[in-house]
Amino acid sequence: MSRATRSQPSARLEARVSPEIKALWQMAAELEGRTLTDFVIASVQAAACKVIEQHQTLKLNQEDSEAFASALLNPQQPNEALKAAALRYKKAISNDTHD
Repeated sequence: MSRATRSQPSARLEARVSPEIKALWQMAAELEGRTLTDFVIASVQAAACKVIEQHQTLKLNQEDSEAFASALLNPQQPNEALKAAALRYKKAISNDTHD
């Protein structure tokens, strides 16, 4: 396939690894019926997604965790703004079901 007919440009990535690591990766790729390049790309893609997901997960420190649990176990009484919002919501839902 010529460069002019490619639908997506690609970027090149090179890495130097020991012969032992390359042999390990090659064996794993062969066991999955993939080329070494496909195996490395898929493995790095999966690892990158996992790292990003872990870092995007909300993490609370001990104090925050206790405050969150306390708020769930001992909820405050609704204030006037919350009561008004609940009333507006009920009216909106009621109007939607009658349309």
